[in-house]
Amino acid sequence: DTSLTEVNSFSPSVPISPSSMINQYKFEDGPELRDLFITVDDPESHITAIETFITYRVVTKTTRGEFDSSEYEVRRRYQDFLWLKSKLEEAHPTLIIPPLPEKFIMKGMVERFSDEFIETRRKALHKFLNRIADHPTLTFNEDFKIFLTAQAWELSSHKKQGPGLLSRMGQTVRAVASSVRGAVKNRPEMFTEMNNYMETFSQKINLLDKIAHRIYKEERDYCNEMKEYGPIHTLWSASEEAIGDSLKGLAGCIDRCCRATERRMAGLSEHLLPMLHEYILYSEILMGVLKRRDQIQGELDSKVDALANKKTEKDLFSEEIGKLEDKVERANNALKADWDRWKQNMQWDMRSTFTNVAENNLRYYEEVKFFLSKMLFFHYFREEVHGFS
Repeated sequence: DTSLTEVNSFSPSVPISPSSMINQYKFEDGPELRDLFITVDDPESHITAIETFITYRVVTKTTRGEFDSSEYEVRRRYQDFLWLKSKLEEAHPTLIIPPLPEKFIMKGMVERFSDEFIETRRKALHKFLNRIADHPTLTFNEDFKIFLTAQAWELSSHKKQGPGLLSRMGQTVRAVASSVRGAVKNRPEMFTEMNNYMETFSQKINLLDKIAHRIYKEERDYCNEMKEYGPIHTLWSASEEAIGDSLKGLAGCIDRCCRATERRMAGLSEHLLPMLHEYILYSEILMGVLKRRDQIQGELDSKVDALANKKTEKDLFSEEIGKLEDKVERANNALKADWDRWKQNMQWDMRSTFTNVAENNLRYYEEVKFFLSKMLFFHYFREEVHGFS
């Protein structure tokens, strides 16, 4: 149960089919006119003495005033996308940063650097950048702008301007210290509910992912078996003059069923499996965001406790507590707004993807039903001929 909004009624004049149903789902606030368009395409392989990697072309078109030009074209490798994600997390610790595909392919679906792997990653990187572009806050991040516009040497120079080693060590120490403080005492109920929701969501999305992969594997095995039967019936037809045409027709039906199954599998691998995996990554990201919010809350709680115990000067701690209260409030407001936005997007993605799967299944079964009826006819005809003989 992902708390999807249910539609209780449809217009009687509209046929109740998956495609008509999905059009019934509308959000109250329609998307604003976009002023930033990003495309990730044209992957290229690069082989050096020490590594092999892929770069992708990133084309940006915009009408925003803060950009010096209306169109940019740069090439980026996977490490550049990782850098952008880390900078966004650093600048906006309590916002939900879209996930990136893992560095290596999961579950052995395809081999690294194969055409299928590269295309799968390209689509994921394209989605990653466009989710950022559509985000009301992340889209105006300065590092995001640099990522889209800077040439390779400029981006490399900008990367070197990051925090120094001592600064990074200090951030790590603070994060570890916050994480071992235990449960947050004054966590608002809303964030406890978010945490509980994500724990359940994580379990169910992982279960859906396992089921989807099992279905895909069964379909693949079924398709591979079918591919063997068509040629067998074709060869058989050469030695059975009386029913040769029937066997050839049967082989043709098997071949068409096989192609229909392959199209169905393509729908699963191109739409359902990537969506489920993306939201597995989202569940991990959201649990991390909630922990970072709790760390800010925990820091405030510890200062309040220290002030109550009079372990230090009250004036100094009162000032720090005021700043931390503002920080917690900003974090809470940012996460609450992003949470609502994320749930809305998640619901839309789930609806559209599962509706797409339903439509593909309907087309598949309608197509296969016709072929199976012909196969049964050929089988009956063959039995009649044998019986007559």
